[in-house]
Amino acid sequence: QVHLVESGGGFVQAGGSLRLSCAASGSVFSSHHMGWFRQGSGKEREFVAVISRSSVITYYADSVQDRFTISRDNANNTVYLRMNSLKPEDTGVYYCAADPKIVLSRSAEAYNYWGQGTQVTVSS
Repeated sequence: QVHLVESGGGFVQAGGSLRLSCAASGSVFSSHHMGWFRQGSGKEREFVAVISRSSVITYYADSVQDRFTISRDNANNTVYLRMNSLKPEDTGVYYCAADPKIVLSRSAEAYNYWGQGTQVTVSS
């Protein structure tokens, strides 16, 4: 079992920045790939970014490439999402998720554990 708690969401103007954090407890954090997903109002949950167990591999959605950066600190059981040049279409609830399987995945169905989410609102 992995318990995840997100923080760092808020209200920001377009062009601004936020850093989300996700603190993990329970099972061994470093044995899980970690992903960020988001869900806008009336929309499906969508993939944002994922980082492998040892931080060697990262993948990003095309819509956030070059603006967002995912990172992790295995010593402190935390994964981060740095978001720059935010746009109104980035608005949504952001979730972190943990996947203990071997293959790195962009699919929400692959992730076993989820946080409660943190709201990000970007005004135009």
